[in-house]
Formats: sequence, structure tokens, C-alpha cells
Amino acid sequence: MKYAQSQPDEEQTATNVGMGRLHSKGKGISASALPYKRSPPSWLKTTSEDVDESICKFAKKGLTPSQIGVILRDSHGIPQVKSVTGNKILRILKAHGLAPEIPEDLYHLIKKAVAIRKHLERNRKDKDSKFRLILVESRIHRLARYYKKTKKLPPVWKYESTTASTLVA
Repeated sequence: MKYAQSQPDEEQTATNVGMGRLHSKGKGISASALPYKRSPPSWLKTTSEDVDESICKFAKKGLTPSQIGVILRDSHGIPQVKSVTGNKILRILKAHGLAPEIPEDLYHLIKKAVAIRKHLERNRKDKDSKFRLILVESRIHRLARYYKKTKKLPPVWKYESTTASTLVA
């Protein structure tokens, strides 16, 4: 008996999205779409130099690149820094020597691990938090390995839970 190969209908292809997330059940199919037009909007009167200056000013205050982008978008009406300046925020910060020493995503994972450890000091029997800490630290090690390979972190950099609180302080 031969089985006919059928084409998957639309309902099946929508559910078979692809790989899931690393440490959760989510599939993550929702995403925001970047505008097709790469030139700055015609109503935007801000120059590239003004945007550079404001990015440096915010970085000197201690804001992260994503926080700078949110402020520029919400308060200053700059939808995309790259369309105005030709460079992304992190590249502008690197050119001015203001880039953070450890990448932002790794920084936030370390911050989360420190918060979970602090919680575990008060609540020793919280087994779920212990498990989540293991997952977060696994992500830290995986990301650190990637950043060492791409030379964004020095090859001798190592995450240690004892010194992690000094990294995020």
C-alpha cells in the first residue's frame, strides 16, 4: 500500500514554526517589523551630529545602548538611529570609547543571576529558584563562550558567582 505524500495545509505550517526557545516552552513567532525604507523620515530635522552628541551625553550618564535608543525614540522622535547617522548606537559608542566593557545581554543575565542568588540566601528551600539559577548560569557560560570566540570578551574572562555582584554593581 502506497501512502500519498500530501502538502501541509496552512493550519499545519502555522503551528510548525521551527525551533523553540532554549530554556522555556515558547516558540516566539511574534516580532516587530523594521521599516522597509532605510532613509530617515522626511519630517525629521535632527542632524547626524546632534544625534551623536545626544548618544554620547546619555552614555556618559551611564545608560545602556538599548535605553539610549528608547529615549531617542520616545522623547526625541528619532525612530531609527541607523537611518539618521548611518551607524548603530553601539558602533557610535565604540567610536567615542564609551561602549560598555561587557555586552549588554551578558550584563543583564549576570544581573539576573545575582538577584536569584540574593533571593536564595533568604529562601534556601526554594528549589525552583535553584533550578532557574542553573539555567541562567548556563546561558551566561554559553554567551560568554560566544563572545570570547568573536573577541568581544578577553579570552581569560570567566564568570564566577562570587565576583558576579562586582560586575553589575
